[in-house]
Amino acid sequence: MGSSTMAKVAWLGLGVMGYPMAGHLKVRGGHDVVVYNRTAAKAETWQKEFGGSLAATPTEAARGADMVFACVGNDDDLRSVTAGAKGAFQSMQPGAIFVDHTTASAKVARELSAAADEKGCKFLDCPVSGGQAGAVNGVLTVMAGGDSHAFETAAPLMKSYARSVRLLGPSGSGQLAKMCNQIAIAGLLQCLAESIHFAECAGLDVAALIETISKGAAQSWQMDNRWKTMHAREFDFGFAVDWMRKDLAICFDEAQSNGADLTVAKLVDRFYGDVQALGGNRWDTSSLIARFKPKTSE
Repeated sequence: MGSSTMAKVAWLGLGVMGYPMAGHLKVRGGHDVVVYNRTAAKAETWQKEFGGSLAATPTEAARGADMVFACVGNDDDLRSVTAGAKGAFQSMQPGAIFVDHTTASAKVARELSAAADEKGCKFLDCPVSGGQAGAVNGVLTVMAGGDSHAFETAAPLMKSYARSVRLLGPSGSGQLAKMCNQIAIAGLLQCLAESIHFAECAGLDVAALIETISKGAAQSWQMDNRWKTMHAREFDFGFAVDWMRKDLAICFDEAQSNGADLTVAKLVDRFYGDVQALGGNRWDTSSLIARFKPKTSE
């Protein structure tokens, strides 16, 4: 199935990520999209904006679909919309592909891949990076795990909302890659917070500092896009602390199985707990700097 071929697609979950991603499939991809959302009003709003059709259950949405996409909250939510009593697996036709964009565990990815195989379908774990802005602008990064043939079939559709789509290995590999992504971001943000805090305490011109060091080895997406709001202590946007702690908990569970040492990630997770105690549950993950009081030069 090429990118120019219209597919019959179901989309399950219209949160801050899923809503624009499903919209890109309909508008950019030109596919026939039916959506399901736990809160029906959100699905109705999506339909008014993008067209398509609505389904009352995941089972109804998946009936006759070539591919079923999902972006829901966690492992239990994912099990519910796939293998649950009203889940997509109840009606998916043989040969159909389930593409999951939820950030979930590798364990549930492998579990659902096996369940899909039993029904003659394929399951791909495809978590994303890029945040809400990446979803809205259609420039996400997709990390995929699963069957290579199913991936090649699904990849052109995912490119409706992603600029990078890559298969990293068998079932579960996409989720493992997302764990690596979150571990790296956690450590990076903590060190960026400390760097800005240090500059404030030292009386440096933070703007001049960042303009300088961002031209060298310290440069990162977080530095380019978050230093101003971190310095201003503005966090009412972006990827929430609650979500990051959920993701890090998945990392820690996996590390217990594979023996990885996540000393720094565990420390940063505790710091995110401090941010939550400040009322920052829904603040952007860059809010680690909120643990430090700003200090201006005399």
